[in-house]
Formats: sequence, C-alpha cells, structure tokens
Amino acid sequence: MAMTTSQRAKMSKTIQIVVFILAIVAVVFSLDWEKTRYAFLSFDQLGPMFPDMILVGLKNTLFYTAISFAFGLALGLILALMKLASFAPYRWVATVVIEFFRGVPAILVLIAFGYGLPIAFGTNWPQPVNVMLALGLVSAAYIAETLRAGLQAVPKGQTEAARSLGMPAWRAMVTIVIPQAFKIVLPPMTNEIILLTKDSSLAFILGAAAAQYELTKFGRDGIQQLDAGITPLVVAGLFYLVITIPLSLVARKFESRSARTKR
Repeated sequence: MAMTTSQRAKMSKTIQIVVFILAIVAVVFSLDWEKTRYAFLSFDQLGPMFPDMILVGLKNTLFYTAISFAFGLALGLILALMKLASFAPYRWVATVVIEFFRGVPAILVLIAFGYGLPIAFGTNWPQPVNVMLALGLVSAAYIAETLRAGLQAVPKGQTEAARSLGMPAWRAMVTIVIPQAFKIVLPPMTNEIILLTKDSSLAFILGAAAAQYELTKFGRDGIQQLDAGITPLVVAGLFYLVITIPLSLVARKFESRSARTKR
C-alpha cells in the first residue's frame, strides 16, 4: 500500500532525527573528553592574558575595524561614482582597482603594505596606517560594488525631477541619490563590517609592539606561552562573536525593514 504525502514526510522527519541523534552519540563516545577539556576549556590557565586581552586586544580590533571601514567607505563611494561616470577613463580606473583588490587575498595586500611599500617609499609607516590602507582598499573594492548597485537602484525620475527644478547634477547626487542609496545598501554594508572585523585578525602577520596587539595576536601568543591548549584562541573567538553577533542582528533588522518597505 502506497504511503500518503504526509506519511512520507513524517517518515523522512523520523529518519533525520534518528541520524542526527546517532551522529551526536558517535561524537560523544569518540571524543577523549580529558584531552578535549585541556585543549579547549583550560580557562583557569588564562590569568596572564587578562586584562590586556580586553583592554588592548579588543580595543585594537575595534580600532582597526573602524579606521579600515571609514577609509574603505570613503574610497568605495569614490570608486562607485567613478564606475558610473560618463568619462570612460574614470570607469576604466575604477574597474581595474575594484577587480584587482577583490581578486587578491587580503593577506597579500597586508604583506605588501607592511613590507613592500615601506621599502619602495623608503619609510616605515605605523602599523595602524598599514592595516587601514590594506584592509581599507580590500573593503573599498567590495563596498564600491555594493554602493554602485544602490546608486543604480534609486529611481532616475528623482534625479530628473531635481534637475527640472534647477538643481545642479552634483547637488542632486549628494542630497538625493546618495542618501537613498545608503538606505538601500545598509544590510550588505553591515555584513561588510563583520567581514572587516574578522579580516582585522590578519594584522598579526605584520608583527607589532604589545600595545598594538589585536585579539588573534593575543590568542596566538597565548598558545605558545600558556599551558592551555588552544583555549586562548577559543577566548579570542568568543570576543569576535561579542562583536559580530550584534552586527548580524542589526543586519537582519535592516533586511526585514527593507523587505517590509518593498511590500
């Protein structure tokens, strides 16, 4: 006798539950819990990391993220406007910059700014400047494409109406088009901040004085200096979650508000 659709759905759900429970049981019985506790949960050994990990590491992570995003947002807006310009060389330059920094890993850009450009220019820039320029350029490439889509999503009729009232093109762009574009791209822009927060962890490859450490640097050094397995990295990851989870909630709120507006 053939099963009905509801019976097949119920059987499929039952099978999924059984497989899920079996997978959990397999993990529970296959782990060496003593070694797992040492590797991931040796929080009692982390005393020497505090309070510097919070006062220095968390502060620098937020600082690197903020300055990189500010630089990336400003440059991204310029690149987006150049990409939409009627003057062809502007479009060519913007396209080359965007495609290059979207295609190159952020870690290579950081190494170039940390070690290559100081040799080329004969100067040593402070680490925050290197991080801001490197991560800002990578971020700008993605922000530019996001803003370009937002600018193109603003109805052209609004610009035409402003021009018919005698408003110059640049003023219509600054006062009408760009503010509306930013409202449209708020959700993906929030996601870009999250990605940038995580990319700030790459700053440790440049080396730094203790006052310039970010969370990943503290976690990496903690593995080498403390008898705590990789618990220092677990703690660093938890601090990243403290930053990124609220941002994710903000992004979802923007997305839901945008969806309601479209309806």
